[in-house]
Amino acid sequence: MGQFSNAKKLLKDINAIQSPQDLLETFADMEQDMALYESGIQEVRTKLEILQRDARFGAGHNPIESIKSRIKKPMSIIEKMHRKGYPISLESMRANLNDVAGIRVICPFIEDIYTVVEMLSRQDDLTVIEKKDYIQNPKPNGYRSYHMILEVPVFLSDRKQPVRVEVQLRTIAMDFWASLEHQIHYKASREVPDCVVDELKECADIIAHTDERMQSLSKQIRCIRDTHEK
Repeated sequence: MGQFSNAKKLLKDINAIQSPQDLLETFADMEQDMALYESGIQEVRTKLEILQRDARFGAGHNPIESIKSRIKKPMSIIEKMHRKGYPISLESMRANLNDVAGIRVICPFIEDIYTVVEMLSRQDDLTVIEKKDYIQNPKPNGYRSYHMILEVPVFLSDRKQPVRVEVQLRTIAMDFWASLEHQIHYKASREVPDCVVDELKECADIIAHTDERMQSLSKQIRCIRDTHEK
């Protein structure tokens, strides 16, 4: 019910500055453009799966636990452009939004995240547009993750089209916290109380400490194993 009311209000606000016909045409254009973003995801995902497979059959540690992907829905795209004050159009979406296509890479340990970042940065046909390290510099609410905006060429029948894909890299623990934090905020009918925000931040800090301890334990075990093998 809340979602329906929000969508109704959004459309009313947009119709005040843009005709319904123009909005429908933009919506249809975005629907068609999603195939391009799907191709962008496929290109980057294939590279990640090759790295994952290579590590799995190699002698080293596999830095990728799992890979998930998603495409933003047109209504979500329109809502974000309206909220940010961008024009509601296909050109505006391509120019201003870098997270229409998204991939989430889940890694076992913190150091694995930086390993995968380096692997992606070395790919000749990927252009790194932006990096944001929310692990070293967490958000005020405790959110931790590593974000990359990558540009990948998609070869169509008549042209080569660059497509931007956002890649988020997290540990299993970071992803667990982010998923629950999203659920709490999503289900809240009004602004979340400060006491809940403080507890979420405390949970994020505990999880971050656990991540560091698990990484330390992993290094100890590997060191013991290497010593025995020698």
